[in-house]
Amino acid sequence: MTTLGSMSARINDYANRADPYPLYAELRKRPVIQEDDGTYLVSTYYEVRSLANDPRLSNDTRNRAPGCARSGESEENTGLPPSFIFTDPPEHDRLRSAANRPFGPPHSPRFLHDLQADLAKVVTELLDAFEGKDQVDIVEDFSYPLPVTAICKVLGVPREDEPRFHGWADALAAGIDPHRAEGAESGQSPQEKSANARQEMGAYLADLIDASRRRPRPGILSALAPHTGPGGSMTPKDLVATAVLLLVAGHETTVNLITNTTLTLLRHPDVLRRFRHDPDLATPLIEEVLRYEPPVQFVPWTTALADIDIADTTIPKGSPVWLMLAAANRDPRRFEDPDRFMPDRKDNEHLGFYTGIHYCFGAPLARIEAHLALPELFRRVKNFRLLEDPPPYRANAVLRGPRHLPVAIEGVTA
Repeated sequence: MTTLGSMSARINDYANRADPYPLYAELRKRPVIQEDDGTYLVSTYYEVRSLANDPRLSNDTRNRAPGCARSGESEENTGLPPSFIFTDPPEHDRLRSAANRPFGPPHSPRFLHDLQADLAKVVTELLDAFEGKDQVDIVEDFSYPLPVTAICKVLGVPREDEPRFHGWADALAAGIDPHRAEGAESGQSPQEKSANARQEMGAYLADLIDASRRRPRPGILSALAPHTGPGGSMTPKDLVATAVLLLVAGHETTVNLITNTTLTLLRHPDVLRRFRHDPDLATPLIEEVLRYEPPVQFVPWTTALADIDIADTTIPKGSPVWLMLAAANRDPRRFEDPDRFMPDRKDNEHLGFYTGIHYCFGAPLARIEAHLALPELFRRVKNFRLLEDPPPYRANAVLRGPRHLPVAIEGVTA
């Protein structure tokens, strides 16, 4: 049995947050390792891809052995059922299929397309606010607020209620990353603040779903509301849990995607010069960032439902398994010169949005937001300069990205 001590502890150690890739390279020397607590870490591309598509590996955290930490599960103590990301077929298929009908093809092929004009306006307003400043924080001033507005529009939240979602997003992020907990009430932990936000948001969404049944409005909540209840494809609580998932997962990953792309471009001025003169580079560039600096680094909540033989190792039934996406994305067996940022990379079938039945539900929306935000950011802002490199990173090792990205600028163009 191959072990590397407590590799998971080293990955979670904040000292390695700015550059975890040497650890991942060490991991890949053995495709599968066993931790002292019985957790298996899988780090090579073909093995991660195989297991992510293997029905013997469960995403349902209720299958974890008693006393095993439920990393990643976020609905505990909220009175809500697990969202579909933490379920297996057939429950997963029922919930995800129902959520997808109003969200995208084939049933609603224009839904996301029709959001683009509103989101482009938000990008413009955020960049307009840079006027007169010589320093901005890309996270707080740009990449953080945009996805909240996008998710609110997807859900169909009335515009006047959007500020409440910004507050809930802050609280939920504080639960994931305690470093964001500035301003928390005295004596209240970030986790308590996050739990309160979930409960408040759940109550708000339940009321909004009821109102949507009486008076339909744009957004997926209104489209799904008539199909909840007895005989429906979702219960009302299922729909609330799905909405909470969209805010948490859709927001945090998109913040990281936009911020990581900005940081990567500022570290690669040759690519940045090309991008400024060729906005069509956006598509392969974003895909390369999803490989090179993925917003979700690993999936730590899966469980083996049976003995699984892979890479000369048997993962026993009941074992927790971590699928190391960011390590797999730099596997030299799959990607040529994997530690090099190459936006012209061919055959870039990365795992930045995962794979299989749990492929990121919000990937189309995240790509749209990045395609709207990044070309405008670098077209309009004059003379970016990093003020801190590496920047301070968030505490969370799974949703890895800068907590702040301070840059000096010399104004914005129209």
